[in-house]
Amino acid sequence: MILYPTIELQNGRVVSLHRGRLEEPMIWHVDPLDTARGFASAGASWMHLTDFDGIEGRGENVELIEEIIRVAGIPVQIGGGFRNRDSVERWIEKGAGRIVLGTLAVRDPDLVRELAKYFPDQIVLALDVWQGQVMSDGWRMASAIAPEAFLDAFADAPLAGIIVTDIDSDMEDLDAQLGLMSGLAAKARAPVIASGVVRNVDDIARLKYVPHISGALVGRALFRKTIDLVEALEVAQPQPESVAEFK
Repeated sequence: MILYPTIELQNGRVVSLHRGRLEEPMIWHVDPLDTARGFASAGASWMHLTDFDGIEGRGENVELIEEIIRVAGIPVQIGGGFRNRDSVERWIEKGAGRIVLGTLAVRDPDLVRELAKYFPDQIVLALDVWQGQVMSDGWRMASAIAPEAFLDAFADAPLAGIIVTDIDSDMEDLDAQLGLMSGLAAKARAPVIASGVVRNVDDIARLKYVPHISGALVGRALFRKTIDLVEALEVAQPQPESVAEFK
């Protein structure tokens, strides 16, 4: 299972949000560049970055994100505010390893399917679920689309992955989250990445045995220091199966 240590940016600061409330950020007093370098030093193979200002249509973090891409030492998966083809192509040209699309996938699924074919293994679908509906616009707009129908719409697209977030639970009911995620993962044709379910190393140990889930985003727990990234990466590795000895 691949762990994606995560940085979420707002006004140049590393933050975490509760249920996507942009007006109530929890600010972490860390340097985003040093943090990104630390992910690579710990042994991570990827990192994830969410630009909350991009979700609101603002570009305050552009230069900082460009610098993170340059110094991280590992590929960067970026989400937040991609509303058209130009913005996706521009950030891939800037060196982004992957682009995460949620709102654009709700509004223009044909375009997202085209982008996935043009940039194979670089487009990730964001599937944010609240009360059985797919959400968009930073969790603020409910669509009329059921999660299963949303997955079906992209069944033939060569996506790099699908990030699934259960907004209902938001880290309060792990069993319910894992039930939703495993059910959707069983229907998905691309690797599923769980979001919002990792609070400690035990959660990683449980998650890696949930069928069809290939990875997880880990953010808030790193900054709260309830998880050590080096240990988490080790736990996420597959364990060798015991083999019977024959004499």
